[in-house]
Parts: sequence; C-alpha cells; structure tokens
Amino acid sequence: MIGALYLAIYLLCGCACARWLLPRLPVLNRLWLGLSLGLLMLMWLPALCAFVLDFTWAAHLAALVPLALLTGGAFLLRDRRSARRWDAREAVLLQQMAMVVLPLTLLSAYLQYTHMVRVGADGSWNVGQSTYGDLPMHMSFITGLKNAAFPADYPFYPGERLSYPFLVDSLSTTFYLTGWSLQASLIVPGTLMMALCYMGVLCLAREMTLGKKTVVLAALLFFLNGGLGFLYDFDLAGGTEPDGTLTWWARIQDILTGYYKTPTNQPEPNNLRWSNVIADLMIPQRTLLGGWCMAIPCLYLLYMSFAPEKREQAGNVRMETLLGVWGGALPLIHTHSFLALALCSLGMMVYDLIHDPERWRLFGRYARYGLIAAALALPQLIGFTFAQVSGSKSFLSLWFNWVNNPGGDGNLLDTYLWFYLKNIGLPFALLLLALVERDSHARRLFAGALPIILAAELVRFQPNIYDNNKLLYLAWLLCCMIVADFAARLWRRMAGLRSRPVMAAAAAAVLFLSAGLTLWREAVSDYQAFSPSAVEAGQYIRDNTEEDSLFLSGTQHLNPVTSIAGRQVVCGPDLWLYYHGFDTTVRKVDIKAFMEEPESHLDLLTRYDVDYIYVSSYERTSYKVDTEALDRLFERIFANGEAVIYRVPQG
Repeated sequence: MIGALYLAIYLLCGCACARWLLPRLPVLNRLWLGLSLGLLMLMWLPALCAFVLDFTWAAHLAALVPLALLTGGAFLLRDRRSARRWDAREAVLLQQMAMVVLPLTLLSAYLQYTHMVRVGADGSWNVGQSTYGDLPMHMSFITGLKNAAFPADYPFYPGERLSYPFLVDSLSTTFYLTGWSLQASLIVPGTLMMALCYMGVLCLAREMTLGKKTVVLAALLFFLNGGLGFLYDFDLAGGTEPDGTLTWWARIQDILTGYYKTPTNQPEPNNLRWSNVIADLMIPQRTLLGGWCMAIPCLYLLYMSFAPEKREQAGNVRMETLLGVWGGALPLIHTHSFLALALCSLGMMVYDLIHDPERWRLFGRYARYGLIAAALALPQLIGFTFAQVSGSKSFLSLWFNWVNNPGGDGNLLDTYLWFYLKNIGLPFALLLLALVERDSHARRLFAGALPIILAAELVRFQPNIYDNNKLLYLAWLLCCMIVADFAARLWRRMAGLRSRPVMAAAAAAVLFLSAGLTLWREAVSDYQAFSPSAVEAGQYIRDNTEEDSLFLSGTQHLNPVTSIAGRQVVCGPDLWLYYHGFDTTVRKVDIKAFMEEPESHLDLLTRYDVDYIYVSSYERTSYKVDTEALDRLFERIFANGEAVIYRVPQG
C-alpha cells in the first residue's frame, strides 16, 4: 500500500507539472508526458538523497521535499494560457490506443508475470527464455541496493563502483524497500514503463506522420518488427520431416520449444539478429526499457520544439528547458539512449541550419537546450561512465557493420544490404524507396536517424558489439515514421485495384509473421532459474545475515546469494563482468584455490573481507571442494540438499 501511494504521488506531481508547463499540448500527450515525468522524478530524487542518507526509507521520505519544490516551481513558472481541451482528434487517438496500447500492455503484463520470477507450485523461481541470462543481474542490483550507501559497488565485484546505469533497478528497489515482493517490484514498474513506451510512440507518431492510420502503422512497424526470418524457418514447408510429421507444424514446434530458434533471433546459422523489441529487448533488458521510456518523451519534445511545422504551435522556452533537463537525466538511466538523443539532436540541428532561413535563431535555441543537457549529464558521465570506459581497453573501437562483421576485420557474413533486408524485411526496402522521394519532412526525420546509424555502424562502444542495437532501434523508430507515410502513399495510389486487399493481407503476413511467432514462443517459454532448495538458501541468507556481508562462492550467474538475498560475493560471472570491462582472472583463481585447499588459503578470507562461504551444487561441480576441511574450519549455519553456508569467524 505504501509503495503504491508513493508511486501515485510522483505520477500525480508529474501530470501537474506537464499541465502547468505545457498546457497547449493535446490532452493525451500531456497525460503521457506527465506520467513519464513522474516516473523520471521517482528514479532520480530518492537516488540523489541516497548520496547523503543511503538508499533507505529515510532518503525516500526526504525526496518528497525536492519533489514538492519542483512541483511548486512548475506552478510558479507555469504557462498561463488556457489548457488545450479534449476534441475529436483526441478521441481518434484514444481509439487507436485502445487498438494498440491496450492489447500490447496486456501482453506485456503477462510476459512480465511469467518472465520476472514466476513462483512455481513447488516453490521454484522460473523465468522466460529472454530473461534467463540477464534478469539475475538486475535482481542483484535491486536487492543489493536496499539500504546501500551511494555510490554503490557492484554486488558481484565489490571494490568497484557500480558504473552500469542503475536508476531503473533502483526504481524497483524503491518498491522492494516498502515491503513489496521482489516479483512485484519487478513486474509493476516494468509493465508501467512498457505501457508508457507504447503510448509514447503513438503520441510521437501522431505528430511525426502525416495521416491518421499511419499512427497505428508506425507503432506496429516498430513494436512488431521481425524481418524475413520466417523464410528460413519454413524453407522446407510442403514436405515432411524424416519422422513423417508435417513440416509446417514441426517447424512451428521447433520455434516454440527450441532455444533461440525464433525467426528474429538466430545468430547461428542464419545471421538473424534484428530481435523483436518486445520479446528480446523491452522484457529482458530493463535498463533499455527505462531508457526508451525516457528517451521517447525527449524525442517528442525535440520534434515539437524545433520541427518547422510545430515550433510556432508548441515550441517555447519551457519546453526546451524541460527537454534539456530530461535529456540531461538520461545517462544513469540508459547511456545508449542519451547518446542516441544527442546524435539525433545533432542531425536535426545540422539539417535545420542548412535549410531553415531562421538558422541562427534556431542555433541559439539548440545551444541552450544542449548546454542544459550537457551540464546535467557530464557529472554522471565523468563520475560513472567514463571512469569505467577508461579503465578497459575493450570499449570504443572502430567496427564496421555491427554484428554482420563478427570479427571486426571486415569479413562480412552477408552482403551489406542483404543483411539488413533479410533482418528488417519489407520496411527496409520501403525506407530506401522513400528516401529517393523529394520529401523534406521525411528527410528531416532521417537527418535525425542518420548520425545514430553511422555511429552504430562504425564504432563499437562496449565489448559486446550486439549492444549497438540499443542505438539502432531508436534510429529505426524515426525511420518507422517515414516508412508508414510512404506505405500510406503507395496505398492511396493503388486505389481502384481489386487486388489491393489481397496485397494488404500478404504485406501484413510478411511484415508481422516473424514477430508473431517470436512473441508466441516467448509467451510459452518457461525455464527454472532457482530450484526450491536454492530459493530456501537465498531467503535464509536474506533473513539471517547482515546486509553488508560478503560471501565467497562460485561465479555462477544464477546465484541466490546476490539475486535473492542481495549480498555481495567476491566475484560474479564473466557473462556480465567481461562486458562491463572487468578482468576477473585473479579473483577466479583465488576462489578456486580456496575451495580446493581452504586451509592453505585462509589469507584470502582476510584479503576479500569474507564473512560467509557458500557451497552449492555449482561449486561442487566446478571445483574439487574440500568439504571436510571446510567443516573442520568453519561453523555450518545452514544446509539443505542444494547448499551449505559457513560462517567465517571474525578477527
């Protein structure tokens, strides 16, 4: 109850700020912006107070003071013009949201429920295919940040500052602090952010596209992206499998039960990498989800402030200032989204300076917005992002053509255009055709997308080159607006053709079949992350050990110590740490040495300040654990069929 009330206060304050600062925006746009702004303040204000009070309930109570000041400031600086009222245009958008936002949100709520630690009848904790890898990391951040001092350390690499953008996970920690279950702390904000993304894209498309139906089409092109991967899955359709089953159904079963066999995500052997944004990005990648939830409003404010057809209608100092503050808040939410916004702003500014007769006045406005954003972003980048990047040689290098060039040596797996045609599908071909037309509106949108595309195509920003898609998809969001308008133009020109409905049905199948199969597969996926015994061990640690205690365990990514209990371990998995720029070699050698010869390596306990030792089936499989020595040297405080926990005597 307290968590829901706390959330409601922020959302109401956000809506009030949007109403006072931007009254001339349409009603639904204001509502969406206000809810998003409230969520932004909920991410940031408790975290800022935590630098003084730790991430405690006291910090959250203190955060209500700056919330009140910001809300009061918005009232004092309000735009005194009358608020725009509900009209027929709003009724149309509401109907479109009922067709798109509502069903996608219901689907997302179901996927959040099944993928964010669904508790089985036997007490096990289960996840989905897409969340099996990274969700335990986010759980470690969420549980580990409870009552933690700021800036916090990595829970699975103590001694190193948590430089990974953590505000989306600390948002869940806020609810966890109020007594919500870990599951609810994941599901509720995750579903809310997904709903705001869906709502935001429709609001954005209403402004960026030129027709009514294009609003829905642009949103579906973005969220139900898929490409031509289904052609690989059904290339033998019409025959039979060796066991006599029909190929069509056997292929579908393979998609629904195989591990990454969907038409949108088959790195091997088909080089299908344009993952569906709902199944493989928004659900499992919580930081990206939070980034998009905040970046889409920034793209909206950017367009409304500077687009020639919008700036006189809605552009003003309040909007540009809000854009600067919002954009400057992005780095610790999602650094890729901040970079994408910066590149998009640069592209649109260059286009406007070339084509707009009021170029120098526009330049001053762009500069003002940019300076505000830079002033707020630089402390985050210097204190967190740059510190991590500068400490590793695996960040920032030239790299052509993203994942189609896996070795970085120019040996492409597919020819350049074919790679994107088969991955993105028909919309990619339509985009190329649309850009041939002399359409200043489309070209200005593409001017915003182009710098993002160039950056993602030419630079590797972190060890996992696949993560460049976090940039590419925001560029593709702008491109979907162009494609939707061009498709609508083609549709109108085919008026009178009796085959037009047939062509529409065929096009819909080509556009959305891959996405439909991918989402179907994700909806039925079910993987056990933690067995009942592992959950029991994790909950014992949570309830019976000190919050700042440190454990020596293996480097498994499914570790109840960090994910369930929120405690620190000497070293976590390279699955995460390598891609965050850390060399774990020394710590892994030390862990192995202690597990196999504890009596000879007692000094390691002092070196790493270890309080407890955790030995589970993973440790017993990965090392030749000397359990006799451990039993002789340390006190067992917990044991079940899965794990044994030893207390290390202090001093």
